[in-house]
Amino acid sequence: MATIRKHRDKYQVQVRRRGFPPVSRSFHKLADAKEWARHMETQADRHELAPNRKELKRFTLGDLVRRYRSEVVVSKKGAEVETIVLDAFLRHPICRKSLADLNTSDFASYRDERLKTIAATSLKRQLAPVNNMFELARTEWKIPLKNPLVDLSLKANDNRRERRLREGELDRLVEAGKKTRNPFVLPVIRFAIETGMRRGEILNLRWRDIDETRGTATILETKNGSPRTIPLTSGALDVLRTLGALKGQESCSRVFPLSALALRLCWDRLTGRANINDLNFHDLRHEAISRLFELGLTVPEVASISGHRDMRMLFRYAHASHASIRTKLAAAPGIG
Repeated sequence: MATIRKHRDKYQVQVRRRGFPPVSRSFHKLADAKEWARHMETQADRHELAPNRKELKRFTLGDLVRRYRSEVVVSKKGAEVETIVLDAFLRHPICRKSLADLNTSDFASYRDERLKTIAATSLKRQLAPVNNMFELARTEWKIPLKNPLVDLSLKANDNRRERRLREGELDRLVEAGKKTRNPFVLPVIRFAIETGMRRGEILNLRWRDIDETRGTATILETKNGSPRTIPLTSGALDVLRTLGALKGQESCSRVFPLSALALRLCWDRLTGRANINDLNFHDLRHEAISRLFELGLTVPEVASISGHRDMRMLFRYAHASHASIRTKLAAAPGIG
């Protein structure tokens, strides 16, 4: 709050805000004093004033990360993965710096160090929760600090993937899967190709979400937060029947009782055993969406299955098979 007092022939103004050092100035005119006071109060409300270093000196970046992890991350759908990312970040020396001494140059050094071992896209993804933490600390926790990541340059190349299953790879995955101890790995892979569902959507699917009569699956927890119901192919229904999903299962139990970490480890071992390189589990979603387009489904029909709201993103997932294109071109008399 601003206070104005007249001292001799001048008006002295002092603005105090919690978390910021007091600022003061003198004016000959009362109108000028009031205008400056309003301006400084607005800056304080916007956190544009220099923060109180004494207050920020009491806390480290690690203290802020731990508070964010315990109060915010725990309620997120991706809490498990984000916790792993923040735990790794906490082990870095940058987290021992006080908030008063932390600036963009510290994160620039951190960026340069991390880019020696990981791609820029991965680093950008890992810093996303840290950036959100700074914004939340500033706006909701009212901690008087500036987000040091705002001015950090981190250009990530467009690494959109166009990886689809190549000829014979699915057969090799199936053959290698027969040797795995986990009976759910192969069904998960088949189900992913038949439905185009995301990994998290598949692992969260429960028997009560399956309607055998209508041949549909209702996905309650989605990436964009909007539930959707998708039609199931005969192949997807066969997978469920093989698992006994439609007979004698508790409605509240999960169709595929696997954790995300367990599936990832199984996938890595499986692709290694099948001698398949550069194939991610998420690429199966690319494969499924591309197959839906090749079947002749329209863009709205595919979007209703995949859950995409942005058509540009949907087309990034769709990559036509060159073999399919060559077959169609060979059958056509010409394009002229």
